[in-house]
Amino acid sequence: MKKKTCAKVLSQICLAPGIYDMWLETKIAKDAAAGQFIGVYPNDKSTLLPRPISICEVDKEKSALRLVYRVAGKGTAEFSGCKDGDILDVLGILGNGYDLSLLKGKKVMLMGGGIGIPPMLELARELYIQNESLSEDEKSEIIIVVGYRDDKTFLRDDLERYGKVYIASEDGSVGTKGNVMNAIEAEKLSTDAICACGPMPMLRAIKKYAEEKNIPAYISLEEHMACGVGACLGCVVKTKEVDHHSHVNNARICTDGPVFEAGEVDI
Repeated sequence: MKKKTCAKVLSQICLAPGIYDMWLETKIAKDAAAGQFIGVYPNDKSTLLPRPISICEVDKEKSALRLVYRVAGKGTAEFSGCKDGDILDVLGILGNGYDLSLLKGKKVMLMGGGIGIPPMLELARELYIQNESLSEDEKSEIIIVVGYRDDKTFLRDDLERYGKVYIASEDGSVGTKGNVMNAIEAEKLSTDAICACGPMPMLRAIKKYAEEKNIPAYISLEEHMACGVGACLGCVVKTKEVDHHSHVNNARICTDGPVFEAGEVDI
């Protein structure tokens, strides 16, 4: 159930220019899973709506959520100034995440681009934990392909705990020069399934690649969200099926997603 509640800032550091890493203590952490997000309310009351931020990592024992976000406007700029002990109002848990049961026994490629990288960390962690309770033929092989602008490879060390990591950078300063698709080609990688989050051009390329290879791709769509609970229809995507809420061929990313099977959506 979605609820508005308080969260306490446990820590915050700057990972790269404009990229911040915040841990929040909040009781809604117990309901969080990979691919979901929360809404964080600025304390500035002139900004009425929460800012949607993907969940990077979950620590249910400590009732804590890790958020890695980019400063993109007034609200996130305010969050970047938070100190240990500060209190923020949050709304969550929001959205539908990745279905790990669909990935059992598969060679899974996790693909993240830019600020779409953080959700891949929790997904990699959950797959790794799931593997510990499965037989050998049910375990997922985890491959991680991530794309950065430059050599500021935030979360790289965290990701390497859970699988082999391949890197692409736009300026060629680390890994393959170019994007994640260039890294796949350069490293001659293959997979049975893809889970991805990142900018729309990247997701379109992944959808095309998955269709060519006849493999499933589960993509998390990053679009501007207003209400975060499906009421405003401000974050719709065209779909094959008719949405029961609007009665047209679309889905609300904030409630029906953000994760969709790539073949279900027109991007």
